[in-house]
Amino acid sequence: MKSILVADDHEVVRSGIRAIVETRSEWTVSGEATNGKEAIALALETFPDVVIVDYSMPVMNGLEVSRRLKSMQLRTEVLILTMHESEELLTEAILAGVRGFLFKSDAKKHLISAIEALLDGKPYFTSILLEKMLHDYQLSKHNRSDMLLTSREQSVVQLIAEGHTNRSIGAVLKLRVKTVETHRASAMRKLGMSSTAEVVRYAIRKKLVAP
Repeated sequence: MKSILVADDHEVVRSGIRAIVETRSEWTVSGEATNGKEAIALALETFPDVVIVDYSMPVMNGLEVSRRLKSMQLRTEVLILTMHESEELLTEAILAGVRGFLFKSDAKKHLISAIEALLDGKPYFTSILLEKMLHDYQLSKHNRSDMLLTSREQSVVQLIAEGHTNRSIGAVLKLRVKTVETHRASAMRKLGMSSTAEVVRYAIRKKLVAP
Protein backbone atom coordinates (compact mmCIF):
# COMPACT_ATOMS: atom_id res chain seq x y z
CA MET A 1 0.00 0.00 0.00
CA LYS A 2 1.39 3.39 -1.01
CA SER A 3 0.67 6.34 1.28
CA ILE A 4 -0.04 9.90 0.17
CA LEU A 5 0.01 12.97 2.41
CA VAL A 6 -2.13 15.94 1.33
CA ALA A 7 -1.29 19.49 2.44
CA ASP A 8 -3.51 22.43 1.49
CA ASP A 9 -5.12 25.15 3.58
CA HIS A 10 -8.48 24.74 1.81
CA GLU A 11 -10.63 21.82 2.94
CA VAL A 12 -12.45 21.56 -0.40
CA VAL A 13 -9.12 21.13 -2.22
CA ARG A 14 -7.95 18.46 0.23
CA SER A 15 -11.25 16.61 -0.17
CA GLY A 16 -10.98 16.73 -3.96
CA ILE A 17 -7.44 15.40 -3.93
CA ARG A 18 -8.37 12.66 -1.46
CA ALA A 19 -11.26 11.59 -3.71
CA ILE A 20 -8.92 11.28 -6.71
CA VAL A 21 -6.22 9.42 -4.75
CA GLU A 22 -8.71 6.95 -3.27
CA THR A 23 -9.87 5.83 -6.71
CA ARG A 24 -6.76 3.65 -6.58
CA SER A 25 -7.22 0.72 -4.20
CA GLU A 26 -3.47 0.39 -3.62
CA TRP A 27 -3.11 4.00 -2.45
CA THR A 28 -4.19 5.54 0.85
CA VAL A 29 -4.21 9.08 2.21
CA SER A 30 -2.07 8.90 5.35
CA GLY A 31 -2.99 12.38 6.57
CA GLU A 32 -4.09 15.93 5.78
CA ALA A 33 -2.28 19.12 6.76
CA THR A 34 -3.47 22.71 6.64
CA ASN A 35 -0.04 24.36 6.56
CA GLY A 36 3.57 23.52 5.81
CA LYS A 37 4.58 23.04 9.44
CA GLU A 38 1.81 20.46 9.92
CA ALA A 39 2.90 18.75 6.70
CA ILE A 40 6.44 18.30 8.02
CA ALA A 41 5.17 16.94 11.36
CA LEU A 42 2.81 14.48 9.64
CA ALA A 43 5.53 13.37 7.22
CA LEU A 44 7.80 12.55 10.15
CA GLU A 45 4.94 10.65 11.78
CA THR A 46 3.60 8.70 8.79
CA PHE A 47 6.56 8.54 6.33
CA PRO A 48 4.43 8.93 3.19
CA ASP A 49 5.64 7.90 -0.24
CA VAL A 50 4.39 11.15 -1.77
CA VAL A 51 3.50 14.52 -0.27
CA ILE A 52 1.07 16.60 -2.34
CA VAL A 53 1.50 20.17 -1.16
CA ASP A 54 0.03 23.50 -2.19
CA TYR A 55 2.68 26.08 -3.04
CA SER A 56 0.90 28.92 -1.22
CA MET A 57 0.31 27.92 2.39
CA PRO A 58 0.59 29.73 5.75
CA VAL A 59 3.70 29.48 7.96
CA MET A 60 5.75 27.37 5.52
CA ASN A 61 5.13 27.20 1.77
CA GLY A 62 5.47 24.17 -0.48
CA LEU A 63 9.05 24.95 -1.47
CA GLU A 64 10.18 25.10 2.16
CA VAL A 65 8.35 21.84 2.86
CA SER A 66 10.26 20.20 0.00
CA ARG A 67 13.58 21.64 1.18
CA ARG A 68 13.01 20.44 4.73
CA LEU A 69 11.98 16.93 3.65
CA LYS A 70 15.02 16.70 1.42
CA SER A 71 17.32 17.78 4.25
CA MET A 72 15.82 15.05 6.44
CA GLN A 73 16.63 12.48 3.75
CA LEU A 74 13.15 10.98 3.89
CA ARG A 75 12.20 8.65 1.06
CA THR A 76 9.37 10.97 0.15
CA GLU A 77 8.68 12.65 -3.18
CA VAL A 78 7.00 16.07 -3.29
CA LEU A 79 4.32 17.11 -5.76
CA ILE A 80 3.69 20.86 -5.77
CA LEU A 81 0.23 22.09 -6.75
CA THR A 82 -0.25 25.74 -7.66
CA MET A 83 -2.77 27.99 -9.36
CA HIS A 84 -0.06 30.44 -10.44
CA GLU A 85 1.63 30.21 -13.85
CA SER A 86 5.14 31.47 -13.19
CA GLU A 87 8.47 30.52 -14.76
CA GLU A 88 10.25 31.88 -11.67
CA LEU A 89 8.16 29.73 -9.34
CA LEU A 90 8.89 26.62 -11.41
CA THR A 91 12.63 27.35 -11.38
CA GLU A 92 12.55 27.87 -7.61
CA ALA A 93 10.70 24.58 -7.17
CA ILE A 94 13.32 22.65 -9.12
CA LEU A 95 16.10 24.30 -7.11
CA ALA A 96 14.28 23.20 -3.94
CA GLY A 97 14.40 19.57 -5.08
CA VAL A 98 10.79 19.26 -6.27
CA ARG A 99 10.33 16.51 -8.87
CA GLY A 100 6.59 16.94 -9.47
CA PHE A 101 4.75 20.13 -10.33
CA LEU A 102 1.12 20.64 -11.44
CA PHE A 103 -1.30 23.49 -11.94
CA LYS A 104 -4.39 22.96 -9.80
CA SER A 105 -6.47 23.33 -12.96
CA ASP A 106 -4.71 20.23 -14.33
CA ALA A 107 -5.02 18.12 -11.18
CA LYS A 108 -8.17 16.25 -12.15
CA LYS A 109 -6.59 15.16 -15.43
CA HIS A 110 -2.96 14.64 -14.43
CA LEU A 111 -2.84 13.91 -10.67
CA ILE A 112 -2.92 10.11 -11.01
CA SER A 113 -0.19 10.14 -13.67
CA ALA A 114 1.94 12.49 -11.58
CA ILE A 115 1.72 10.27 -8.49
CA GLU A 116 2.46 7.16 -10.55
CA ALA A 117 5.58 8.79 -11.99
CA LEU A 118 6.87 9.89 -8.59
CA LEU A 119 6.23 6.44 -7.11
CA ASP A 120 8.31 5.02 -9.97
CA GLY A 121 11.14 7.42 -9.15
CA LYS A 122 10.48 9.62 -12.18
CA PRO A 123 9.86 13.38 -12.30
CA TYR A 124 6.53 14.71 -13.55
CA PHE A 125 5.85 18.06 -15.18
CA THR A 126 3.05 18.70 -17.65
CA SER A 127 4.14 19.72 -21.16
CA ILE A 128 3.16 23.36 -20.67
CA LEU A 129 5.42 23.56 -17.64
CA LEU A 130 8.31 22.00 -19.54
CA GLU A 131 7.83 24.58 -22.29
CA LYS A 132 7.87 27.37 -19.72
CA MET A 133 11.02 25.99 -18.11
CA LEU A 134 12.82 25.65 -21.45
CA HIS A 135 11.81 29.16 -22.48
CA ASP A 136 12.99 30.60 -19.18
CA TYR A 137 16.29 28.72 -19.39
CA GLN A 138 17.02 29.87 -22.93
CA LEU A 139 15.94 33.46 -22.38
CA SER A 140 17.58 34.35 -19.10
CA LYS A 141 19.77 31.58 -17.71
CA HIS A 142 22.58 33.90 -16.68
CA ASN A 143 20.72 37.10 -15.95
CA ARG A 144 18.22 35.67 -13.49
CA SER A 145 20.30 33.12 -11.58
CA ASP A 146 21.97 35.69 -9.35
CA MET A 147 18.68 37.43 -8.60
CA LEU A 148 16.63 34.40 -7.56
CA LEU A 149 15.94 34.15 -3.87
CA THR A 150 16.96 30.86 -2.33
CA SER A 151 14.15 28.72 -0.93
CA ARG A 152 15.26 29.69 2.59
CA GLU A 153 15.21 33.41 1.72
CA GLN A 154 11.76 32.91 0.17
CA SER A 155 10.52 31.32 3.39
CA VAL A 156 11.93 34.17 5.47
CA VAL A 157 10.25 36.72 3.19
CA GLN A 158 6.92 34.90 3.54
CA LEU A 159 7.14 34.85 7.32
CA ILE A 160 8.13 38.54 7.43
CA ALA A 161 5.06 39.33 5.35
CA GLU A 162 2.91 37.27 7.73
CA GLY A 163 4.05 39.53 10.57
CA HIS A 164 6.62 37.29 12.28
CA THR A 165 9.59 38.74 14.15
CA ASN A 166 13.12 37.52 13.51
CA ARG A 167 12.90 35.47 16.70
CA SER A 168 9.64 33.75 15.73
CA ILE A 169 10.96 33.14 12.20
CA GLY A 170 13.95 31.43 13.78
CA ALA A 171 11.64 29.26 15.86
CA VAL A 172 9.59 28.20 12.81
CA LEU A 173 12.58 27.49 10.57
CA LYS A 174 14.83 26.24 13.40
CA LEU A 175 17.47 28.89 12.74
CA ARG A 176 19.43 31.20 14.98
CA VAL A 177 18.20 34.79 15.03
CA LYS A 178 21.54 35.90 13.56
CA THR A 179 21.04 33.50 10.64
CA VAL A 180 17.52 34.81 10.07
CA GLU A 181 18.90 38.36 10.01
CA THR A 182 21.47 37.29 7.42
CA HIS A 183 18.82 35.69 5.16
CA ARG A 184 16.56 38.72 5.63
CA ALA A 185 19.32 41.13 4.65
CA SER A 186 20.33 38.99 1.67
CA ALA A 187 16.75 38.77 0.38
CA MET A 188 16.18 42.51 0.73
CA ARG A 189 19.47 43.23 -1.01
CA LYS A 190 18.60 40.97 -3.95
CA LEU A 191 15.15 42.54 -4.20
CA GLY A 192 16.49 46.07 -3.87
CA MET A 193 14.24 46.77 -0.90
CA SER A 194 14.86 48.69 2.31
CA SER A 195 11.60 48.39 4.26
CA THR A 196 9.28 45.71 5.61
CA ALA A 197 6.37 47.32 3.75
CA GLU A 198 8.16 46.72 0.44
CA VAL A 199 8.77 43.09 1.41
CA VAL A 200 5.08 42.65 2.24
CA ARG A 201 4.05 44.09 -1.14
CA TYR A 202 6.53 41.78 -2.88
CA ALA A 203 5.19 38.74 -1.02
CA ILE A 204 1.61 39.62 -1.99
CA ARG A 205 2.61 40.18 -5.61
CA LYS A 206 4.42 36.82 -5.71
CA LYS A 207 1.43 35.07 -4.07
CA LEU A 208 3.48 34.06 -1.01
CA VAL A 209 0.74 35.49 1.20
CA ALA A 210 -2.87 36.46 0.67
CA PRO A 211 -3.54 40.20 0.23
